Amino acid sequence: MQIDAVITWVDSSDEVWRNKINQYLDKKIDWDNKRESTRYNSINEIEITILSILKFAVYIKNIYVVTDNQRPHNFLKLKEKALSKGVNLELVDHTVIFRGYEEYLPTFNSQSIETMIYRIPKLSEHFVYFNDDVFLIKETKPEDFFQHGYPVLRGKWKKLKENIWYKKLGKKIKKKNKVSHLEAIDKSAKLIGFSKRYTFHHTPHPLRKSTFESFFKENIDLEVLNVKFKFRDANQYVPQGLINHLEIKNKTCVMESNLSLCYIQSYSFFKVRKKIIKANIKKKKVLFMCLQSLETAPQKTLKYILNWVDDRLDSNFANDL
Repeated sequence: MQIDAVITWVDSSDEVWRNKINQYLDKKIDWDNKRESTRYNSINEIEITILSILKFAVYIKNIYVVTDNQRPHNFLKLKEKALSKGVNLELVDHTVIFRGYEEYLPTFNSQSIETMIYRIPKLSEHFVYFNDDVFLIKETKPEDFFQHGYPVLRGKWKKLKENIWYKKLGKKIKKKNKVSHLEAIDKSAKLIGFSKRYTFHHTPHPLRKSTFESFFKENIDLEVLNVKFKFRDANQYVPQGLINHLEIKNKTCVMESNLSLCYIQSYSFFKVRKKIIKANIKKKKVLFMCLQSLETAPQKTLKYILNWVDDRLDSNFANDL
């Protein structure tokens, strides 16, 4: 079985991109204001993601990085390293996957972009989708993502947000059209006919191209609905959530409650150290790590994390600080 990797990425430090996004915003982003810009900022975590795939997923022979006319720092070195391991590392522009939908570009909406990733030319039937803050921390096998050709879905069942009383109360006082990721996952489940949602977490997502193709061939209106918004909108659904629920409905997946994940969102030094120590102790069970908004970490914590990453990946991130 051939398995590819797909990573979506944006370089928010690019002045051209910054000017582009501000052209479409009523309230412009003040890039000098960390509170305003944090959701777009990064410290080149994508390099960690790519290196982790090269080291811990040696069966992956194509890595596609989806961008808006951008190139990650050190890309040529990364491509050279990939080639030395027999891996094709390739940039895929939004104009390629949005062919026929050019009227909706540029887009700054991850849900729109994720809806289109199945249209990457030469993408294999089986592929694993990575956000650029998710990476591997241990050697993996194809069976960690696909078994008997079916995707391994890591998560658990939960009530829809609309069926939880205190969530309903919050919705009544919520600003109109305010975007909620959980509600977008709920919408994904409801579109496939479920009255509850299978909640997935910040792990790599194994997906099948044919599932996207067959669904959107019969539901082109839902494809257009999800790609037409330049920014996240309350009418959208999470595309990988929709595909996961479709696989569950068709009984074409393996459901796994063990997330195998070390998830770091808060950057208190002692909390981070505790999580990493736990990940080391349980290393046989922990395959993935997510470092959400890593650029917000204090210098001491950041140095500690990157030293640990360097040790895992034989890299040099800590020295680049």
